[in-house]
Amino acid sequence: MLSGRSQQASYGYAVVDVEATGSSSRRHRVVELAVVLLDGELGPQGEFTTLVDPHGPVGPTHIHGIAVGDLGGAPSFEGIAVRLLNLLRGRVLVGHNVGCDRSFLAAEFARIGVRLPSIPELCTMRMAAERLPVPHGLSLRDCAARAGVTEWNAHTALGDARATAELFSHYMRGTEADEYAEAAGPEHRLALAAAVEWPRTTGLTGVADALWKRRSNDSARRMVPNVRNGSA
Repeated sequence: MLSGRSQQASYGYAVVDVEATGSSSRRHRVVELAVVLLDGELGPQGEFTTLVDPHGPVGPTHIHGIAVGDLGGAPSFEGIAVRLLNLLRGRVLVGHNVGCDRSFLAAEFARIGVRLPSIPELCTMRMAAERLPVPHGLSLRDCAARAGVTEWNAHTALGDARATAELFSHYMRGTEADEYAEAAGPEHRLALAAAVEWPRTTGLTGVADALWKRRSNDSARRMVPNVRNGSA
C-alpha cells in the first residue's frame, strides 16, 4: 500500500494516449505513448512522451507518422515500465476512449509479468456522448472542435494527450460540471485512485533507466519547465 506522502504526491489525473502498430492490444504493440499529469484541481503538473520500440513492424505509418527509421535509440516498453508505473500510480486514468488506451498498457505490462491494477477511469468520449446536443461525431477531433480545441498535432501521442487534457478540463469546468460531478463522482474516483495498491517494481529496477525518446517534430512547448526531453 502507498504511504500517505506518496498518495498526496501523485494525487490527480493521468491523461494518456497511445499510438500502436494496429488495433488489437493482444496482437499489436505500443509504438508511442504520452502522459499529461493534472492535479486534483486540473492544474498542469507535467507531460511525458516517448517513442517505443515494438520489436517488429511499426504498423500504419500513414496514420501515426512513425517509420522504422524514427525508432533508433527508442526504448523498449520494458525499459520505461517502472517510470510509467510511477507516473500512473495513485491517479485517475483519463483518455478519449480510455478503455482502448488502458487495454494496450495492460497488455504491454502483462508481457513483462506486471499486472496493471484496476484504476478509476474517466473517458472524454463518454463525457461527450452524455452531453446535448450530441456531437456530429465522437472522434477526438470532432469533440475537441466543439470545445474550441483546434490546434494540436493529431495522431501523435503527446498531441492527442494534450488535446484530451484540454477537452477533459473543458468538460469538468463547463456549465454542466456540477451535474456531471454529481453523476460521475470525480472526488470519489480521486480518493479511490489514491488508495489503489500498485505492484512492486523492485524486479524491474535493472531496466528502469532507459532514456525516453520523443519525436523529432514534437513541439518544444512544456506544461512544466522542469520536464526535460520527455523523461520521467
